[in-house]
Amino acid sequence: MVHKLKLEELNRIDVETFKKVEKIPLVIILDNIRSMHNVGATFRTADAFLIEKIILCGITPQPPHREIHKAALGATESVDWGYEKDINAAISDLKRKGFEIIGIEQTSNSQIFTDFTIDKAKKYALILGNEVEGISDEALDNIDVFLEIPQLGTKHSLNVSVCGGIVMWEFAKALK
Repeated sequence: MVHKLKLEELNRIDVETFKKVEKIPLVIILDNIRSMHNVGATFRTADAFLIEKIILCGITPQPPHREIHKAALGATESVDWGYEKDINAAISDLKRKGFEIIGIEQTSNSQIFTDFTIDKAKKYALILGNEVEGISDEALDNIDVFLEIPQLGTKHSLNVSVCGGIVMWEFAKALK
């Protein structure tokens, strides 16, 4: 008979072990995200896929906060994170460390995500922008590649945490 697995049957690692495990060479930059639920959901997804780090920029809320914790369910304790007010400072620092900077955004030169080849030899930083305005205009010229997720319906965008989940999963699969 089929049954749902109980938490103890999932054999998940603890926070201390998580901190020591080799991470996927992927950094997520949250640029001026307004919703604490989106921030928490991004942390939870980053934990699930062993993402290296999250960088919170601009007005993006920072842990600890009850509303972030509701969605993160403790992932703010496991996933490495930092805050940088200026997104261009965060981008410059990551470029110095050898990261390719990818904006998840619909732009005049964005390419469809499924047409992009993820190179296992590279390290990537993915920028997810504000729920209404997208990635900050002042950061656009500092981004190496723009990718957009193909959408077939009537809406022109996805919720930022849903978008983040899709791209983190695709990069995690390719870089693992």
